[in-house]
Amino acid sequence: MVAYGLFHFWMSKSSYKYFHHTLLILKDINYLNLWEPVLMANNDLKLLEGWFSPFVWRVKIALNIKSLDYEKIEETLRPKSDLLLQSNPVYKKIPVLIHGGKPICESAIIVEYIEETWTSGPSILSSDPYDRANARFWVAYIDDKLFPSMRSALATDEEAKKPLFEQIEEVLLKMEEVLLNKPFFGGDQIGLIDIVLGSLLLWLEVLENINERKLLFEEKTPALVKWAERFLADPAVVVVMPETDKLIEYAKAFRP
Repeated sequence: MVAYGLFHFWMSKSSYKYFHHTLLILKDINYLNLWEPVLMANNDLKLLEGWFSPFVWRVKIALNIKSLDYEKIEETLRPKSDLLLQSNPVYKKIPVLIHGGKPICESAIIVEYIEETWTSGPSILSSDPYDRANARFWVAYIDDKLFPSMRSALATDEEAKKPLFEQIEEVLLKMEEVLLNKPFFGGDQIGLIDIVLGSLLLWLEVLENINERKLLFEEKTPALVKWAERFLADPAVVVVMPETDKLIEYAKAFRP
């Protein structure tokens, strides 16, 4: 009855925000335990992570899609641990996946490594070379255009935010075109583009909340809004995402 009532509460709302909040409530009451993947034991996998990082979420979603078990090592980054500095001496950033003692760095690279190493289970990338190249193109586009604008908009004054919001809206409109009314960018299931763009949804919501301005809404990007709801509802995703309110509090430290 609790789940039934929460479902109807969400259905009365139009924003993916309320849908995600409902899933978090269901998760807290263990309703979503029914959706937990059957994990493959793998003692050789470790993930250096941070609860707040969308790049970490990408890797965790990919690991969930492949039903892989792994050791979680939370990094505070203040200071950075010796293990992180040894594992990623170039960028000194999370996430880092350690497989059999060997570190793999950079989230998109890690996701592709997971796809290529564990070929059983759902595919994250198409087997077609053109489709794979196309997915990598849009991943680079998102990381080059969307994330830097979002990050800057969180830590800049009001006057400087206008061109950043315009850039964000331009990227979202472009991704609306790319989606082409498919359930996911990967087709019928979550793929690489979905993971990369979807990992930014909660931080996009934080940005909307802090600035009291909608950036993703049905009037301009109807297909993308529905895609966001589907993505956040996926069993591989919902167990990864933190509460938005917790992210908002975390983001306040970066405000001017």
